[in-house]
Amino acid sequence: MPFILLLFTAVISPALFPDSFAFIQGGTFTMGSPGGETGRSGNEFSRQITVSSFYMDKYEVMQADYQALMGANPSYFKAPDLPVERLSWFEAVEYCNALSEKQGLIQAYTVDKSQIDPNNRNAGDNTRWVVTWDRSANGYRLPTEAEWEYACRAGTRTPFNTGNNVTTGQANYDGNRPYNNNARGNNRQRTTPVGSFPPNAFDLHDMHGNVGEWCWDWNGEYTRSPEIDPAGAEFGTYRVFRGGSWNSSASFIRSACRSGFTPSGRGYYLGFRLVRNAE
Repeated sequence: MPFILLLFTAVISPALFPDSFAFIQGGTFTMGSPGGETGRSGNEFSRQITVSSFYMDKYEVMQADYQALMGANPSYFKAPDLPVERLSWFEAVEYCNALSEKQGLIQAYTVDKSQIDPNNRNAGDNTRWVVTWDRSANGYRLPTEAEWEYACRAGTRTPFNTGNNVTTGQANYDGNRPYNNNARGNNRQRTTPVGSFPPNAFDLHDMHGNVGEWCWDWNGEYTRSPEIDPAGAEFGTYRVFRGGSWNSSASFIRSACRSGFTPSGRGYYLGFRLVRNAE
């Protein structure tokens, strides 16, 4: 991996790939959880997935960065180094495009606000813009659900990238609800500054807990057959978010745990992190 990282950084301007981005070498992994995993849901069945290499920010998007670019800070818990939260999936998409435009990159998303997306089956969604993804674009985007789980696991097959348990010294979640009857821990009842806990083997922080992270995919059932770079269901009522949050039980911050929310919805437990294609 070090050689590959040096190869890419030698040909890509550091200004376009900030130091906070980690190169994620693609590969094949088992997505989902094994049948006996404590806390497992029925939509987590295992399948073989191959993902291409990509870059992912080591940190969740901070309020300082969001405020500087978008001129607003929707967060409930406010501080520059806390993750931005209480923003919709659409607002995360618009941030990706705004940052791409600022850096002269090709925007990953086209947003048509004049039409209702026929693939958005959520009749109660206040915003149903048509968003299309140019998968060849070099701009910033949200991870797919498969990319997110691959990056979170960082080569592990256990419930957490920390092993068979995660403590509140390793992640920010509700320590009153530990995993599999393990010892209780802290219940901070709020977000913590990004990077407060040790990174996983891919040098990514806060993949478990702190804030849930929006992904590209609709929250639908995925196929059981092997796939390469899947982008999720064609339609749905909720967009995926992953990783759980500061107010989640330990079971809900597992690597395989799948969650979804109304695309225009906002929660003080829900933020995002950026990825880009490896060029």
